[in-house]
Amino acid sequence: MKRLSDLFRPGCGEDFFQIGGPEYFRFMEKKKKRLHLFALGDVGGTLLMGLKLLGGDSLSEIGIYDIRDPMAARWEIEMNQVREGDGSRRFPPVRVLQRTELFDCDVFLFCASLGVPPVGADVGDVRMAQYQANAGLMREIAGEAADSGFSGLFAVVSDPVDPLCRTAAAAGLAAEQVKGFGLGVMNARAAYFAERDPRFSSYLTEGAIFGPHGEDLVVANSLSSYDDTLSKELTSLAVSANLEVRKLGYKPYLAPALSSGALSILAAVEGRAQFSSTSFGGVFFGSRNRLTEKGILVENPFLPEPLFDRLMTAYRNLKEMNCL
Repeated sequence: MKRLSDLFRPGCGEDFFQIGGPEYFRFMEKKKKRLHLFALGDVGGTLLMGLKLLGGDSLSEIGIYDIRDPMAARWEIEMNQVREGDGSRRFPPVRVLQRTELFDCDVFLFCASLGVPPVGADVGDVRMAQYQANAGLMREIAGEAADSGFSGLFAVVSDPVDPLCRTAAAAGLAAEQVKGFGLGVMNARAAYFAERDPRFSSYLTEGAIFGPHGEDLVVANSLSSYDDTLSKELTSLAVSANLEVRKLGYKPYLAPALSSGALSILAAVEGRAQFSSTSFGGVFFGSRNRLTEKGILVENPFLPEPLFDRLMTAYRNLKEMNCL
């Protein structure tokens, strides 16, 4: 039986394997981190609300930037007026950033979403339809981060998450400091269907999820009692869940902004396990992992052969995309 690490690092027999070293993760030694958020659209604004409400114990400050000055000013006013009546809970302050301050932080969040297809548009894979619009801006921002000597975590939330991570690394950032946060909502969507259909209920306690936030996603109903047919059906449901919301006439950004965004990012900066994409030999691939001051520790489970074959197909597809 093979392990997850056999996708790109054959022979690693440990329960965890490490990616990167301490040079980009020293900020994890701090109890509270400075976090800067770039772009305040639907996803960025919702993510900011989650960070504000839940980040009091782990964030010293949230810096925000948007090319629309009134938008940033509005969010600063609104978010700093969020508090409880007795003042007992701590909420991180929110501050509007100048462009020159963007990378003076521990964690930088790229949340820009250009070219989002309108509701009702027939575009196939909505995530990939956004790539060309978002990739140009990513090259610009990641290039600025690299030129500034930014040495913290560069987190990507915008779609398509995994190709944009690759673009960020190609723009000059170290691959190990780039992380994609798109898998959290796919886990949440799989769990949503598992709670509603007893055929999938094993996912809630024994399941796993891997790969990209998109068509090559791999959901396993169980690692100990893997069923290939059930797993592929659950995968299909998770992948297409965003389209169901679009059919209702709405953009599906709330669950991604909170499950992949605020909740996963806070878990990461607090050193807790979460689902996110990390560079597997230059290919950004999603799995369960956690950040430490020494690097990223990735869970390395044993995988049934049919499941490993699915993962290998997804990995090879992503690797081929890197060559385009």
